[in-house]
Amino acid sequence: MKSFKRTGKVAMKCLSESMAAPEFMITDFAKMDMPSNLHCWFQGLHKFMVSNNNHPPAPYDEAQAKQVLDFTQSAHASQKDAPELNLDVLKRLTFTAGGNLNPMAAFLGGFAAQEALKACSGKFTPINQWFYFDAVEALPDPLPPAEDCSPQNSRYDGQIVVFGKAFQDKICRQKNFVVGAGALGCEFLKNFAMIGMGCSPSGKVIVTDMDSIEKSNLSRQFLFRAQHIGKMKSEVAAIAAQDMNKDMNITAMADKVAPETENTFDDSFWEGIDGVTNALDNIQARLYTDGKCVYYRKPLMESGTLGTKGNIQVVVPFKTESYASSRDPPEKSIPICTLKHFPNAIEHTIQWARDAFEGMFHRGAEDVNAYIYQKDFVASLDKEPGSKLTTVQGLYDSLVKSKPTTFEQCVEWGRLQFEESFNNSIQQLLFNFPVDTITSSGEPFWSGPKRPPTPIAFDAKDPLHIDFVLSAAILRAHNYHIQPSTDVAKITELACKTTVPAFTPKKTNIQVDENAKPEEPDPATSSRDSGAILGLLPAATALSGEKFKMNPIEFEKDDDTNYHMTFIAACANLRARNYKIPEADKSRVKQIAGRIIPAMVTTTALVTGLVCFEWYKIIQDDGGAGQKPMDAYKNGFLNIALPFVTFSEPIKTPVMTYGPDKKFTLWDRFDVNLGRDVSLQEFIDYFMKEHQLEISIISAGKAIIYSFFAPKAKLKERLPKPVSTVVKEINKTDFAPTQKYLNMEICCTYENDDCDVPYVRYQFRNFN
Repeated sequence: MKSFKRTGKVAMKCLSESMAAPEFMITDFAKMDMPSNLHCWFQGLHKFMVSNNNHPPAPYDEAQAKQVLDFTQSAHASQKDAPELNLDVLKRLTFTAGGNLNPMAAFLGGFAAQEALKACSGKFTPINQWFYFDAVEALPDPLPPAEDCSPQNSRYDGQIVVFGKAFQDKICRQKNFVVGAGALGCEFLKNFAMIGMGCSPSGKVIVTDMDSIEKSNLSRQFLFRAQHIGKMKSEVAAIAAQDMNKDMNITAMADKVAPETENTFDDSFWEGIDGVTNALDNIQARLYTDGKCVYYRKPLMESGTLGTKGNIQVVVPFKTESYASSRDPPEKSIPICTLKHFPNAIEHTIQWARDAFEGMFHRGAEDVNAYIYQKDFVASLDKEPGSKLTTVQGLYDSLVKSKPTTFEQCVEWGRLQFEESFNNSIQQLLFNFPVDTITSSGEPFWSGPKRPPTPIAFDAKDPLHIDFVLSAAILRAHNYHIQPSTDVAKITELACKTTVPAFTPKKTNIQVDENAKPEEPDPATSSRDSGAILGLLPAATALSGEKFKMNPIEFEKDDDTNYHMTFIAACANLRARNYKIPEADKSRVKQIAGRIIPAMVTTTALVTGLVCFEWYKIIQDDGGAGQKPMDAYKNGFLNIALPFVTFSEPIKTPVMTYGPDKKFTLWDRFDVNLGRDVSLQEFIDYFMKEHQLEISIISAGKAIIYSFFAPKAKLKERLPKPVSTVVKEINKTDFAPTQKYLNMEICCTYENDDCDVPYVRYQFRNFN
């Protein structure tokens, strides 16, 4: 069954009709009247510019602003049922009409480009008549003095007209950490170069990304060119951004932001930045960065795109909730029994092919190398009895049964893999579940999403069959450091000459319920069988003496000469043919197999534009410490295919209480700096004296360092010791050289009542 989208005709009013009776696309329900106000204001602005030699009103010129507003009121009078004009807001817009903001160009440019694509392709729904966008919340309040907004003959004059020279200098002094240098990261760096973020000796932009540039990146990450393939994304992006603005003080790093790099991204690093811009593509990394921003009380701009969809979230210390407060749903996975036996979509067969690639050419080779060179490898298999037998059988196949010494043997192996994957396994499945099988409920087993498969007989005249054997043989040869051949005629001849053993199905257990727990093998039988197979393997010492080592192959989708995608495409489409699933061309298979998120430059441009508007607000608000109201900030959600754009006020951080009137949020903590590393007893006494909290349990990391019910002898030993010494002794680990804080959780009572309290950040060294 295929699904199709119906086509439809869209009719629009002519310009004159639409000017008089406009229809608006509403994006912010907190500002329902703004589109109508802006419709009149732009008409007034246009009339003023026509009368003023196409020049906009001078910045903060009262007389010229009055002219614009008079024209605006005239346009408003001719519009039927128009809501009342907000002249105060429109006057502020008029004062800054001569400005030119890069984020506005990015947002409207991305939107307009997508509309142009719709007109050319007929794909997606166009805007219904009028779309107005404003970010008046980003304007300073109060407005800067007129003399501060006069042109400075600098590249930032368009921005100075709106925000003033003092604010421009503040932007240039910002220290921003950009996490990721992919599609979003490149656009952020471009925008930052344009607005002057970190573009002074006292400012800085730090960008980190552990990935290198691949060919597929070039179509959507515009700071990269063909000559950059193989180089680090962050380094190339930093150079490109600095080419756009020579004053940009930018540092490129290639480190993952994760627990294992906390010695790099340490206390002094996080304390030295003003904010974080996430440009990540996975939830785990987003959660970790969000946690660091909460801990160090740094503003965070979170955003993401998926095709025509996009979102932004602003996280402001002490005002909004964090990203983790309402996280994204977990990424979906395909049930294992669907992948193995009952696929019904091309995505299922492509994932099956990816798994086959990993098993045949990567994981098996790694197991062989571990068997030879890792002394405790065989013993470690006992810790995973469910997979031990399978691993040992793989070792036997790789080192004894199917170990090739010539390319001809690799071709023979590829031909036998074809038979096993697309004929024998299908016969086995149909033997267990014939086409006419009826379930216990009386329904046909092969119904709904379960498609009865058909075995495929090898046909040397079918290019897809030869593609599979050829690519499998070449990859197998690379595993064993054998020189491969790409002679199709020779490989076809060898495949036809291969002796294929007859196959007879036998009764086996096959998992058919997606929710059922897989049947575990009997440990005794598994251990006995694996022990017998291990006895047939050549000794690891003998193989290491020969310096034998297999070559595990890492999947690489962008090299057209390595036969990786040839194998994946052939394998996936043959599997699809088994189950009568429509096949996919190589480019489609590449997109799915490479897990390529279809980033669109139009969506990326407008999302990064919206993020920069929020940075304007955060910087004015001193990172959240100022007086910018909550409703000035905007989270955004969009799908420009529909088109749909909506903005909402961020959710306020929840407030919790302890005691009669002590309030705290996720941004709060007890900061304990007593000028020295105090004893555990002094730490406990401090909370009783300063906060009237009686501590019953203290935990640091995974260890409990104090509990009221601990043996008296142990308490007597620990209480006089410095807190850091107790933590180090119990956790049996030393502190990083740059670490100066310990994070601790405390359980306590307030006037004999249990209460939840913030965590504790305790400084144990490097006192000022």
